[in-house]
Amino acid sequence: MSRVKIHRNIVNLNGIEIFYFDTKSKGKVILCLHGRWGRAETWVDFIQQYGDKYRIIAPDQRGHGLSGKPVAKYTTEEMAADVVALLDELKIESVLLVGHSMGGSIAGYLAANYPKYVDALAILDKSAAGPDTASALPLEKLEVVDPVIQHWPLPFSSLKEARDFLRTEMNSELSYQYFMNSLMEDKDGYRMMFSTQAMAANIAYYENWFHLLPKIKCPVMLVRSSSHEAVADPDYVKMQALLSDCMAIEMSTPDHNVHLSNQQEFYGYFDKFLVESGFQA
Repeated sequence: MSRVKIHRNIVNLNGIEIFYFDTKSKGKVILCLHGRWGRAETWVDFIQQYGDKYRIIAPDQRGHGLSGKPVAKYTTEEMAADVVALLDELKIESVLLVGHSMGGSIAGYLAANYPKYVDALAILDKSAAGPDTASALPLEKLEVVDPVIQHWPLPFSSLKEARDFLRTEMNSELSYQYFMNSLMEDKDGYRMMFSTQAMAANIAYYENWFHLLPKIKCPVMLVRSSSHEAVADPDYVKMQALLSDCMAIEMSTPDHNVHLSNQQEFYGYFDKFLVESGFQA
């Protein structure tokens, strides 16, 4: 299989710069949304798998990577609006939307509230569970603490220090690589590219979205890992019951990065979903 060229671009949307990958291929469009702390980079293997048959677009979402990092609540609604603005800017009418982890909740929100943009939906290892209501704390009073990195010795003084620390901190090679993708160097050392304020706000203002699932009428592929850590049994059953057209899959591997943990297995399921959803090239 020949290598798919990835074009990189930045566009100003809603007053925020959004960086994105785009294969600019002809054909139907698949838009991929990464998880919290992630980047478009996490979709490179997926792009190489499907980019010869589909146009694949993958943004760094606000607060992450090379995209803008305004002080904001980073609600699902705000982040979904960025995706709609990107599609409008690129004059793309509809897509197959793939969202991993945090990206899964944003994808679900889009499919429920902007259905004309979403022909099919894949939610990867993300439960609709969460607090019944988001934090009522005003944004200016929010404590800017990222629970994952708050105790990390940032900035790292060298690339070796960063690698050694992340290898001991992460529980799998995929998790290690996930955070290495967001590592950047500046004059003071090596830092993470995502915004601490964005991570803290996205967690604080997150709320459950089971109520959105009955509004999603397009075909849905719901995938969870074998560990069930991100999607517990009751949530998995409830999500299937609330979705009108759902293909539910449990991977044989426990890693949260379900699209990377066993690519042959995942792509087999995804190929089946492309056919069953009528989205095949």
